[in-house]
Amino acid sequence: MPRAARYVLPGLAVHVVQRGISRLPCFFSDVDYEAYLRYLADSSQRFGCLVHAYCLMTNHVHLLVSPKEHDACGRFMKHLGQRYVQTVNARMGRTGTLWEGRFHSSLARSDEHVLACYRYIELNPVRAGMVQYPGDYLWSSYGGNAGRTVDPILYPHNAYQSLGEVENARAAAYAALCATGLPDATAQEIRKATRVGCVIGTQRRSRGRPSLAK
Repeated sequence: MPRAARYVLPGLAVHVVQRGISRLPCFFSDVDYEAYLRYLADSSQRFGCLVHAYCLMTNHVHLLVSPKEHDACGRFMKHLGQRYVQTVNARMGRTGTLWEGRFHSSLARSDEHVLACYRYIELNPVRAGMVQYPGDYLWSSYGGNAGRTVDPILYPHNAYQSLGEVENARAAAYAALCATGLPDATAQEIRKATRVGCVIGTQRRSRGRPSLAK
């Protein structure tokens, strides 16, 4: 049976999750994280997917991107995933994929949900008990969005831009927002929407709504 096309609107933020096969690790050393970030930057420019936030966990990846064209996200993820796997396989002398099937995704239409996705992604290492503060985790975009480092991969979403009139003010406001955490209900809402492929914030109101991504 043919797979359903993903529901993507150009310019609308998409939360993407790609997991390692059987939940096994897909990053094995700092070299791997660094390689993925290089390919993320390259693929973003090549396929017109603006990256707003990311977090590379041991066995999965979270991204928040805005594709410029309806098929940009799929092409972006395919290219990124293939380049990364080829590099790891060559380095480790292995074969086969690292990824568990297709990536999962959900749309974030409102600024409120976009900022919730920012926090959901960058607070993931804290929720997992890997670090106490998001800034302590090396492989996420928190440092760039909170103004601690300059991250050339990132392109701020309008929702993030609205946090302040100047860059320093936006970064400080965002760091303060992250310090408040993310309500469990919101995290569960994002997690469920991404798993079933619907627009974040609609699953409670639209029980019979068809899935927007397979």
